[in-house]
Amino acid sequence: MDQNIKQVIVNGETSLGIEFGSTRIKAALIHYNYETIASSSYEWENQLMDGYWTYDLNEMIRGLQECYGQLKQQVEHKYGVTLQKIGSIGCSAMMQGYIALDQAGALLVPFRTWRNATTGAAATELTGKFEFKIPQRWSIAHLYQAILNEEEHVANIDYITTLSGYVHWLLTGNKALGLGDASGMFPIDESILQYNEEMMEQFAELIADKDYPWNLKSILPKVYSAGEHAGYLHETGARLLDPSGCLQSGIPLCPPEGDAGTGMVATNSVKKRTGNISVGTSVFAMIVLDKGISVYPEIDIVTTPDGSPVGMVLANNCSSDINAWLGLFREFYEAMGLKSDMNQLFSVLFNKALEADADGGGLLCYGYYSGENITGISKGRPLFVRSPESRFNLANFMRVHLFTAFAALRLGMDILTQKEQVKIDHILAHGGLFKTPLVAQKMCAAALNVPVSVMSTAGEGGAWGMAILASYMVNKEQDECLADYLTIKVFKDVEGQEVYPDSTDVDGFALFMERYTSGLAIEQAAADYFV
Repeated sequence: MDQNIKQVIVNGETSLGIEFGSTRIKAALIHYNYETIASSSYEWENQLMDGYWTYDLNEMIRGLQECYGQLKQQVEHKYGVTLQKIGSIGCSAMMQGYIALDQAGALLVPFRTWRNATTGAAATELTGKFEFKIPQRWSIAHLYQAILNEEEHVANIDYITTLSGYVHWLLTGNKALGLGDASGMFPIDESILQYNEEMMEQFAELIADKDYPWNLKSILPKVYSAGEHAGYLHETGARLLDPSGCLQSGIPLCPPEGDAGTGMVATNSVKKRTGNISVGTSVFAMIVLDKGISVYPEIDIVTTPDGSPVGMVLANNCSSDINAWLGLFREFYEAMGLKSDMNQLFSVLFNKALEADADGGGLLCYGYYSGENITGISKGRPLFVRSPESRFNLANFMRVHLFTAFAALRLGMDILTQKEQVKIDHILAHGGLFKTPLVAQKMCAAALNVPVSVMSTAGEGGAWGMAILASYMVNKEQDECLADYLTIKVFKDVEGQEVYPDSTDVDGFALFMERYTSGLAIEQAAADYFV
C-alpha cells in the first residue's frame, strides 16, 4: 500500500487542506480515496490588544510554514519522496471577523476576530435596516462599526476579507471567498448565490454622506461556490508555503471557506434537514433549512459551501475553560513527580463525569473566556460557583464543565426547535471534546435532547474537510452536486456511533439549566466588577 501511496504523491493525485483554527493551524494531505496521508498542526493563541481580540499575522505565516514543513517531512520519512506536486489545495479558517487592507496590501488595523463583542451598535442598526440578522462577528458589522467610530483607516480601505480569504489571496493573488464564509461577510441572495444586491444598495444609502472613495462591492472578495476554481498557486505563494523551493506553483485552489463550512463537509451535513455541531474554542450548531424562519438575535442565517440556507447557533465559548482546568490538573500531576500524558488525563477526567450526579451536584460554572453573544454578557470572566450544600467532588466538577460547554448553545437551539418547529432527527458532531469516546457525546445528547452521532472521521477535523472540498473541485463528475459527492463517494463506507439522550441525563441537564439561567446575574456582576 505504501508503494501505491508513494506513486499517488509523485503523480500529484492528492489534495491539501489547511485550516487556521482558534488554537491550532492544521494541515491534512489526502489521496483520491479521501484517506489522510499525512497531517500536522501548529499551536497559536489570540491576544487581547487595545480592546480587540486578534492574532499576529506574522505568526500566522510562521505557523503555515511550520505546518507545511511538518507535513512535507512526514511524507519524506514515511514514503521516501519529496512533496513537489499537489493536485489541489484549499484554505479555511475561523469564520469572519475583519481584515482590512490598503492598496499596497498592507494591514490597516490588526485583524479583528470573530471573538470580539465590540460591534453591537452596528450589528443592531444593520439588522433593523436589512430586516435580516447581522451578527457582531460578521465583517459588515465590523466595517460599519469602524464607520460609526469614525476610524481614520476606513477611507483607505482597498479590500476587506476574512482570514481564509486573506491566506488564499497571499497564495494566489485572487480576492476570492467561498459561499459559506462569504455569507458571514454580507448576506447572500440564495437565488443568485451572490451578495444581496438590495441590501448592498441599502448600505450605500446608509453611508452616502461619508463620501468614501470605495463602494462595498469593490472592496469585498468575489464569491465562489463549492467546486469552482478560485485561482492558482503563484510562485510567491509557493515560496511562502514552502520556503525550501520544492513545491511547484500552478496548483489549483478551491474557494476558501470558514470552519463552519468545513465542519459541514467533515460531517456530511450539507443536505437540507441535516445538522452538525462543531466544538472548539467556540461551539456552533448548523441546521440546513428547508423553510424560511423569522429573525432572531440568537440565530444567524448563513449558507453551506454550495449555497443552501443554514440556521446557525453560535456560542462564543466552549472548551477554553475546560482546557485551562485540565492544564491545572496537569501541573499538579507533574508537581507530584509524575509524567503526564494529556490524552490519558482527558480520558480519565472526562470519564469521571459519567459517575456524577445527574445535575452536576448543584455546582455552577461559566466558561466565558470572552463575551457571550447568546446570553448578552459583553466581557469574558470564567467563573465557578458552589454553595455549602453543593456536592463538590471531581465527578460533579467535570460534569458541570461539560454541561456548561453546551449551555449557551442550548438556549439558541430552543428557538429553532420550539419557536420555529425546525425538525432535527439527529446531530453529527465533531471537534476535540469528542475525542474521548462517548462522554462529551452523552453530555451533548442530554443538552440538545437529540441523538448525537460521531463519525470515525470526526477526529480528522476541518483541515480534512477542506481537503475534501479541494478534492471535489478536481475530481467531481460533471454536474455532480456536493451532497451527492459526499454521500456516494466520501462517506459511503464511513461508520458512526450514535448516542441517544438518556432520560436521567436530560432531566439533570434541565436542572443545571435552571441554575445556569438564574445565575447569569452573577456572571454579569463578574463582568461589571472584576477588572
